[in-house]
Amino acid sequence: MLTLHVAEASPEAAVLVDGAHLAAVGPYDELAAAHPDARVRRWPGILTPGLLNPYGPELLEQAYHPDPREADRLGTEPLFGLRARALLASAPTARGASARRGVQRLLAHGTVAVAGEIRGREALDAVRRAGLAVGARPATLPGTPSLSPVPLVLLPALTAGGPARFAVFDVPDRDALVQQSASTCVATVVGGRLVHRRR
Repeated sequence: MLTLHVAEASPEAAVLVDGAHLAAVGPYDELAAAHPDARVRRWPGILTPGLLNPYGPELLEQAYHPDPREADRLGTEPLFGLRARALLASAPTARGASARRGVQRLLAHGTVAVAGEIRGREALDAVRRAGLAVGARPATLPGTPSLSPVPLVLLPALTAGGPARFAVFDVPDRDALVQQSASTCVATVVGGRLVHRRR
């Protein structure tokens, strides 16, 4: 079944999804007229190619992502350093569970690709299962590891025939996305599947 995604602030950048690929990219009115039977998903904000987070190893192997049941004791943000190492070593399943939660948090920030050499089996499995792309890491990293790194790295423009991989942010334009951060993500699609939707 074809699905047409359109965001209120970027109707010129609608996408028609057919399985795991983009069947068409263009103005919403044109795509809707050409495919009247397509299911339509309307979003607030802008539709983008999604983000590449260059801190894959740091966020998925070195950080500990607390379980929601640990929030009262550990908070909700990723933990780093000695505390993270102790928590990751605290149980046989701790690394895999943390990596899976980390991937879910990346998806909730519009991340559709990560960069950096991920070596651990648990983190690699979490990345593969989610369908995240793995990209090249910039030569220099300007900031610190974050779910919403500065600067944000948008992937190249979406094209017909390309993978159905994109994110929608509830902002009026890309400048606002830079100012308000990736936490404004309302939807992330990977492999044609809606893998994150803000409730």
